[in-house]
Amino acid sequence: MTNGHLDVIRRATVLFDEVIVAVAGNPSKRSMFSLPERVGLIETSVTDLPGVTVATVEGGLLVDFCRRVGAVAVVKGLRSGTDFAYELPMALMNRHLSGVETVFLPGEPRFEHVSSSLIKEVAAHGGDVSGLVPEHVLARLLARVGRVGQTESGQPDAAG
Repeated sequence: MTNGHLDVIRRATVLFDEVIVAVAGNPSKRSMFSLPERVGLIETSVTDLPGVTVATVEGGLLVDFCRRVGAVAVVKGLRSGTDFAYELPMALMNRHLSGVETVFLPGEPRFEHVSSSLIKEVAAHGGDVSGLVPEHVLARLLARVGRVGQTESGQPDAAG
């Protein structure tokens, strides 16, 4: 969960009465956190957003999940034209398969360079990713990459 994701979720709450953050496993990506851990991190991130729930997509296609929960649209944040080129064929296929539309929201420019994979890589090499992820995510991320006892800037804290 990055602050870019959170920004898109917040803006989706203005467009929809109910927003379900669908969390799925992707076999082509190496996740740093298990599916239940990711759900927990996201739930903590959205506690202040009324109408937002978090659910796990158990296998199958996203559109099957959308049908089960009665979703009318999938919301995707776009950072660049590259994201659009990647997401558009999926959006068209989802509509073909189910009639579920995709709503694209342009990302906040200050998060344009932020991706979860880049954040993990930078954090693992001692870089400062504070301000790019919620504080509770940052703490778990630093612990996972073995940087417990360091401040966000990578410096030892008074206790560590």
